[in-house]
Amino acid sequence: MVDTHSKALKINLDQRWYGTFAEIGAGQEVVRWFFRVGGAAGTIAKSMSAYDMKVSDAIYGHAERYVSRGRLQAMLDREFDLDVERLGLDRGDSTSFFAFADTVVARSFRGGNECHGWMGIKFQSRVHDEPSQIVMHVRMLDAEASLQQEALGIVGVNLCYGAFFLSHAPEELVESLLDKLTTGRVEIDMLEFRGIEFRNVDNRVMALKLVQLGLSGAAMFGPNREVLQPSDILHNKAVLVERGSFRPTTHVNLDMLECALAKFKEDPAVADKTILPLMELTMRNLLAGGTEVDRRDFLARADLLAACGMTVLISDYFEYYRLAGYLAVRTKERIGIVMGVPSVYELFDEKYYAQLPGGTLESFGRLFKNDLKIYVYPLRRGEGDELQTIDTLKVEPGLEPLYKYLVGRGSFVRLDNFNSQYLPIFSRDVLKRIASGDESWDKMVPPQVAEIIRHRGFFGYRKKE
Repeated sequence: MVDTHSKALKINLDQRWYGTFAEIGAGQEVVRWFFRVGGAAGTIAKSMSAYDMKVSDAIYGHAERYVSRGRLQAMLDREFDLDVERLGLDRGDSTSFFAFADTVVARSFRGGNECHGWMGIKFQSRVHDEPSQIVMHVRMLDAEASLQQEALGIVGVNLCYGAFFLSHAPEELVESLLDKLTTGRVEIDMLEFRGIEFRNVDNRVMALKLVQLGLSGAAMFGPNREVLQPSDILHNKAVLVERGSFRPTTHVNLDMLECALAKFKEDPAVADKTILPLMELTMRNLLAGGTEVDRRDFLARADLLAACGMTVLISDYFEYYRLAGYLAVRTKERIGIVMGVPSVYELFDEKYYAQLPGGTLESFGRLFKNDLKIYVYPLRRGEGDELQTIDTLKVEPGLEPLYKYLVGRGSFVRLDNFNSQYLPIFSRDVLKRIASGDESWDKMVPPQVAEIIRHRGFFGYRKKE
């Protein structure tokens, strides 16, 4: 691991890159490193800060929010274009230009504010090259402003170093972002690579990498493959989450969400609110008992969910109360979780809560703290079997009073608007049929899912000769 001082000095002594540092809020923490280590004249064309909103607007245009991705992009574009315009004629044949920018709010003297920011670098990998860029959203977790500023400076140097020396190895670049820091000091919950240098990078894999490394507890991407900043997307929205393996996405998966969505909308607390449906994949599911995620399998699931128009959340929150806590910090609106009967059984398995001082009771207190509701889809294991619902479900005798209480208060909502034709469909059965060449699986998944599985050969599908 190269320390921050050595990284900044190596950049300063390398004559290839020359550019601008523009930082709004929290001080000139990144550029300070380059001045401190010496040799900055070889790297820095200009360093600037714009704390006053009117000054910032005059330079970069008006912004509704000053700590935002839009403001960061305006800064990167403006400063990069100015460098090329002003210096291209004199040194464009020997220099790769760059612009580093951040817009950050650290802990104020009053305290209590969210401490976060947007940071990015737009750069040429080679002389006269088209620009590439890396953009990320950072949350500072230290309790003191001075420590937050220190962490910001270090992660900024790491980003510059990664862009200049590790762009050929983006996953190694991601791992290096927290060099000389810990996940207890900085969280990176959104990271996006763009441009010619990263033309082969799938940002969904990078989102997964953030969660794998513990850089973030969760990451999000949309149906168009774009990575999303969770706090922005979740803000002021009612949220309905369905957890699953989605291997592959079946009619049942979509019916569960549609049925729950219909019930969710009937809740007076959701009336006239924007609702965000999410499909959630947990790291435990993706690892499937191993230590490495199968990237092809992950992208297959992601592509099928995208084909169904879904926004996907990857989380490291296996326990539902942790997922609920994550969402509750980011939206004050109603939260709903969709699950099948088997997942309710698992929810009442006390082994998952042994680490909590209050055990099972504490977990349910956290889960239902903000009047969260769980929408339960019925189960029929085989033809002729009894339909299992929240009314027939039996938990351990010691937890029966708790279960009855939660059902009585409306915390569990029975989904009775389901399509009975879909009840016999199970993902494991679909997978077996795909692999064995039994074409009946086709009727168990949406048409767009079947088309992609066939076209790309997902899950062991082989075209018949």
